[in-house]
Amino acid sequence: MATVVRTPDRRRAIVYGFQTLAVAACYYAAGRLGLLRQLVVGDAVFTPIWPPTGVALAALFVLGLRCWPGIALGAFFVVLSLAPLRPAVLGNIAGNTVAPVCAYLMLRKVGFRTGLSRLRDGVALVFLGALAAMLISSTVGVGLLVLTGKLGTDGFWPVWLAWWVGDAMGVLLVTPALLLLSEAHRPPDPARWKEALVLFVAACAIIPLATQSELSLLYLIYPLLIWAALRFQLAGSVLCALFASVLATVAATDGSGPFADLTRTEVMIKLQVFNGSMALTSLLLSAVIIEQHNTRRS
Repeated sequence: MATVVRTPDRRRAIVYGFQTLAVAACYYAAGRLGLLRQLVVGDAVFTPIWPPTGVALAALFVLGLRCWPGIALGAFFVVLSLAPLRPAVLGNIAGNTVAPVCAYLMLRKVGFRTGLSRLRDGVALVFLGALAAMLISSTVGVGLLVLTGKLGTDGFWPVWLAWWVGDAMGVLLVTPALLLLSEAHRPPDPARWKEALVLFVAACAIIPLATQSELSLLYLIYPLLIWAALRFQLAGSVLCALFASVLATVAATDGSGPFADLTRTEVMIKLQVFNGSMALTSLLLSAVIIEQHNTRRS
């Protein structure tokens, strides 16, 4: 006797399959994009910003926990494009999958809101979603390098720190931008377009100058972040921080601008401190401003 599958169930299965493949494709594309810029610390190569962690966490909040196979599939193809399939590679894939899932579960536990409209949401994303959860992927990844003999024990901590910060930066810079995009139901107020255009032109002029000048003018970016947060809240500050971080990463990997004549370790420290401070400033300042606006409306 033949089994008949009901149409709604089959439709849900097809939709789920497409969602899984879409998450895997986005994860893989973000991974290939992140691999375009790399730094060397010790005997290991790492990416200063690892966008797939941000993509994975955003996908979990948009689609739910059921999209984790798509994350694992995307991580599988990224790792497979870098190294042949071995047992250690499977452990790396597991670490890259478990880390964003744990971040999602912890953030859900504390009542995280994807609109980042409260200061507690920004703090939770920083300390739980980025700093705490990404300990898993960095520890598993670098631990496997040591166990397989590809990295000496004396190089564990520098590589571990670089891996951890790169994964955390992916959450802090990419996840808010994707969550913001997923909740953008209406265009911005036309009356603010002129100011947005002025901010855009100023960012396009100041940020490349600050990231390419050897006079170390990176501090010029912070007034832009404050302006963007005050006037456009999360949308302005996060996009401004992401743009600045990308250009700073390009300058660091090229060894130009404020990163010229520095050792590899000094480049890593300077870049990650800059990216981290920008991400914290944009997230927390925007959250405070949005919370104050909501209180005034109430």
